[in-house]
Amino acid sequence: MGTRGSALALAQSSQAARALEKLNPGLTVETVVIKTSGDQFGVPTPEVAKNLPQGAKGLWVKELEEALLDGRVDFAAHSGKDMPALLAAGCSIAAYPEREDPRDAFVPRPGLTWASLNHGAKVATSSLRRHLMILAAKPGVNLMTLRGNVDTRLRKLKDGEFDAMVIAVAGLKRLGRGDVPHEPLDVKIMLPAPAQGALALEIRSDRKDVAGIVAKLDHAPTRACVEFERAFLAAVDGGCGSPVGAYARLQSGGVLFEGFLALDGEKIGKRVAGLCGDVARREAFIADLAAQAKAR
Repeated sequence: MGTRGSALALAQSSQAARALEKLNPGLTVETVVIKTSGDQFGVPTPEVAKNLPQGAKGLWVKELEEALLDGRVDFAAHSGKDMPALLAAGCSIAAYPEREDPRDAFVPRPGLTWASLNHGAKVATSSLRRHLMILAAKPGVNLMTLRGNVDTRLRKLKDGEFDAMVIAVAGLKRLGRGDVPHEPLDVKIMLPAPAQGALALEIRSDRKDVAGIVAKLDHAPTRACVEFERAFLAAVDGGCGSPVGAYARLQSGGVLFEGFLALDGEKIGKRVAGLCGDVARREAFIADLAAQAKAR
C-alpha cells in the first residue's frame, strides 16, 4: 500500500490496511511511504496550477500513481478530497470505504462558539473555499492562513495565535482527536470539499487480482455520493485553483446534490442544488448544475 507520510495519511491508510486484512484472512498489507510533489513544494499558485495536467490536486497523488503504474505498490490510499478530477491513465478507484463525517469543524478557543463569533475575531484555515464561506456567513472576521499538521494547528490555537480554526471533522476523528472541543458546521454554512471525509483506494486498472482484494472494502452508498461530487469537480474544471464545494446525499427520491464554485478573483461564489431522481442520468444532471455554477 502506498501512502503519503503525514500523520493523518498514515492513520487513515493504516485503518484501511487493517480492515483489508480482516476481510482477507492471511493477507498482510505492507505500508510504503511515498513523498509527493505536494509534500515537497506545497500548494502552487493558481497560475502554476492551470498548467499542471491534473491541476493543483495532482501534486498530492502524482508520485503515488507513478508507483502504482510501475509496480512498486499494489494500491494507494488517498484522502478523497486530494484526488484530482482526472486520474492518471491506467488507474482506477477500486474502493471507497465507508465515509467519515464529511463536514468541516469549527475549533475555537475556550468560551467561543460559532454563534458568538464576532467582527474582528481571528479565524484560521488553509482553504480558500472555507475562507469564502466563512466571510459569507460571518462578514468582518479576520481570516488567517493556516499551515501545519493537526497537532501543530491545535498548538497554535492554544498559544493564542488565533481565536478559532476550521478543519475537517474527519481529520480530527481519524487522528483520535475527536475529543477536541469543536462544532461540526452545517453544510448550509460550510459546504464540504468534493469527497471530503472519504478515502479512495486506487489501483492499476489491469490488476484484477488486487481489485478482488481491495474492492471488498468498497461502500456502495459512499461510492454513489462521492462519484456525484467528483463528477461536479470535473465538470467545473476543479483542481486548477478555483474553490469548489460539493456534497451529495442519498434520499428515497434519488440523490440530493449541492455544489459551490467561485471563479478566479471572486469574493462571493455561487451555490447550486438539485435532486437527481435517476442515478443513470448523473452526468447530464451534473453537467446542468455545473453550467449553472459557472454562469455569471
